[in-house]
Amino acid sequence: MPSSAPANPTARTLDVPGARLHYEVRGSGPLLLIIGAPMGSVFFIELADQFVADRTVLTYDPRGISRSTLTGPAGDDTPDTRAEDVRQLIEAVGGGPVDVFGSSGGAMTGLALVQRYPALVRTLVAHEPPLIDVLPDAEEQLAWGRELHRTWREEGQEAAFGKFLAGAGLGSPLEPGADGDVADGPGEDVPPPVSIEEMRANNDYFFGHMVVSSLRYAPDGAALRAASTRVVIGAGSSRPDQLTYRTSVATAELLGTSVLHFPGDHGGFLSHTEEFAAVLRRALDG
Repeated sequence: MPSSAPANPTARTLDVPGARLHYEVRGSGPLLLIIGAPMGSVFFIELADQFVADRTVLTYDPRGISRSTLTGPAGDDTPDTRAEDVRQLIEAVGGGPVDVFGSSGGAMTGLALVQRYPALVRTLVAHEPPLIDVLPDAEEQLAWGRELHRTWREEGQEAAFGKFLAGAGLGSPLEPGADGDVADGPGEDVPPPVSIEEMRANNDYFFGHMVVSSLRYAPDGAALRAASTRVVIGAGSSRPDQLTYRTSVATAELLGTSVLHFPGDHGGFLSHTEEFAAVLRRALDG
């Protein structure tokens, strides 16, 4: 399989309505977008480096996260909002169709992008999209999201963070919230690649503007099934007890397909990077 030494990225910015997006381009070849939410580009550096020998890889910080600053009032940050940002990124670097790998909220962004602009995306690999609308207990999960926002507002980030880890099952198998797990998604005791100050700012944006509006998002199954885009739903193989494993299975059922299993858990692209990239490459190659 093609691989390469880490590539030095070219950093750029793009002004979009209400925000200035920071994005990075590395490698050469057909364009692959690797996106998360609330994870910024630093969480995907090692995964991106697995593809730079034969692909141009674009990573970015979603609006309100890390180096992508808001230029207007902060409002509800939805998958549709982020899909519009990604559409403008694709057009800024030459247009589609492109391949997209999205993880967590980035998988939701990818699905929203395919719903709105299917001609822009050749293949979407959506890894563990937290689409609670597809679950039988969706109302209960949305109430959990509202409770996270209330806790953040009234009790602070640490209290909300603990409830988030416990409710999503993102702590260790024995003790949710164990040291080493971070709110941006990597599990299995992977240390965060951002500073404490930056992580706190990102988590404040997540709890304040993203969590409820994202959890309210309802995918259009008929539109996704009818799209020209090839959509692959992925899930981590090591933690079927996690909330996002459940949503991945239910999303695959909505699309009439089956789940593609990746190594690791919700943060498998960090904890099992090379093995994860091998599965992703096979998925992108069809």
